[in-house]
Amino acid sequence: MTKTEKFELNDGTSLPAIGFGTVNIQGAKGVNSVLTAIDAGYRLIDTSTNYMNEGMVGEAIRRSTVPREELLISSKLPGKAHEYDKAIKMIQESLYRIGIDYFDKYLIHWPLPKQGKYEEAWQALVDAQKFGLIKTIGVSNFLPEHLERIIEKTGVTPATNQIERHPYFNNKELVEANNELGIVTEAWSPFGREINDVLENETIVAIAEKYGKEPAQIIIRWNLQNNVMPIVKASSFSHQKANLDAFDFELTEEDCQKIDALDKGEAGRVEGQHPNEYEEFD
Repeated sequence: MTKTEKFELNDGTSLPAIGFGTVNIQGAKGVNSVLTAIDAGYRLIDTSTNYMNEGMVGEAIRRSTVPREELLISSKLPGKAHEYDKAIKMIQESLYRIGIDYFDKYLIHWPLPKQGKYEEAWQALVDAQKFGLIKTIGVSNFLPEHLERIIEKTGVTPATNQIERHPYFNNKELVEANNELGIVTEAWSPFGREINDVLENETIVAIAEKYGKEPAQIIIRWNLQNNVMPIVKASSFSHQKANLDAFDFELTEEDCQKIDALDKGEAGRVEGQHPNEYEEFD
């Protein structure tokens, strides 16, 4: 990917190359943040039941002057609803909370392999898509073995897999596995959240100065050139706008390799959430 602003998915649909994330934003401030993001040009809004802000996203949709059909709303199934019937009901309840008739995209938030019900949850998403509740279905934080099992069980390959990916944890092997399966990779927390200094890293800063860009734009560009869709978050309109300004330049292979070299392996995870260990039952 170089300068395209769309990702073509394996189910024939397309998504914007950059999405807007809503983790840790709620209430009136959250509504204003989503509204300014829409005004800045974002059309894919990423939320989750466990972010406890689906109502906020719905309010922003209602207040926005952009028609609903031009917005793409994505949410995620929580771990407590992996059983088939619970999953179907949870999807419906999330739609009621947001106040929309369908999700443009919907993901299983975590595989929870110790619980062993993610195949059942995936079947629920497959059927919910058939029911017209979801347009595009995918997963989040799934490893190759999890992907293989749900594909074998249902014959349906996820369109996207949203995973942790930033310069300190580039998750390269999983990105490559997604590519081999025809799954578009989405990167959550591409700037590493507030707990690391990736935006101040001297390598990133030096590359940014070379291109006359901001460090965040360099990280976004690095993702795009690796066929990865970044789900970004910024509170101010100026930063939201700047994060979309990543299509008028291209990083050299050498600069991409310099960013890849910042990887810290498992130690680089922002919260130590390994998909085979993390338990998300709330």
